[in-house]
Amino acid sequence: MRGLEGKRLILTGGASGIGRATTIRLVEEGCIVGIFDQNGDGAEETARLCENQPGKALAYRVDIGDYYAVRRAVQSFESSAGATQLLANIAGWDQAVKFLDTTPEFWDKVIRINLYGPLNMHHIVVRGMAERGFGRVVNVSSDAGRVGSSGEAVYSACKGGIAAFTKTLARELARRGVTLNVVCPGPTDTPLLANISESAPKLAEALARAMPMGRLGMPDDYPGMIAFLLSDDAKFITGQTISVSGGLTMHG
Repeated sequence: MRGLEGKRLILTGGASGIGRATTIRLVEEGCIVGIFDQNGDGAEETARLCENQPGKALAYRVDIGDYYAVRRAVQSFESSAGATQLLANIAGWDQAVKFLDTTPEFWDKVIRINLYGPLNMHHIVVRGMAERGFGRVVNVSSDAGRVGSSGEAVYSACKGGIAAFTKTLARELARRGVTLNVVCPGPTDTPLLANISESAPKLAEALARAMPMGRLGMPDDYPGMIAFLLSDDAKFITGQTISVSGGLTMHG
C-alpha cells in the first residue's frame, strides 16, 4: 500500500485476533505501531512477532475505557515515536446473552470497551491529527451493528453507534485533512467469538453454515482492507462502512 512506510500508528486490541493480524501486516508495511491493549502480555507477544520487519511495534498495557489512561499512553507513545498519524480502533468485547437477561453492570462493561473506548481514542488522538492537518482512522465495527445479532443487543448498539459516530466525524473533519472509515467484520474465529460461544456452544457452527462462503472469517481476512483505508490509496475515501463478511451482508 502506498504511503504507509514510516507512518506512526496507534492500534487498539492488538494482543490477539484481528488486532494482532493487523499489527503484523502494518509493521510489514513499515509502520511504527503502538499496540494498546488491556492484555499487556499478549501485546508484548505481538510486538515480538513483529521483530525483523521494516517497521516496529511498541506494546502498552492500556484500559481504553479509562480516558486518562489513554491520554498517558498516547503521550508515552508519541514521546518515543512522534505524533500519531494513523489510528485503528479494533478492540472489542462481548458475551452472548439475551437482552432481557442482562444487567446494567453488563451493559456498562460492553459500552465501556466498545463505545467509550473508541470515543476516548478519537477525542485524544484525532484532536492532534486535526490540528496538524493530516490523519487517517479506521474503526472496526461489526455486521452486528448493521443488521443486528441475537444475544448481542448492547454490543450491536455500540457497533452501530460507532458507524454513525464515524460518519459524523468524517463530515466534521473532511476539510481538516482527516479521513475516517469503518470496517465491519462478519463472524470471525477470534478469542472474542470463543468468549461469546462459552454461553452459546453451537453458535460458531451455526454462523459458519449461514455464511455464503461456508466458513467463518479468520483474522487474516481483514488486515488488507484496514491497511488500504489507512493508506494513500484511500485518500479520497471517507465516511464509508465496508462489510468484510464472506457475503453474509451485501450492502449497495
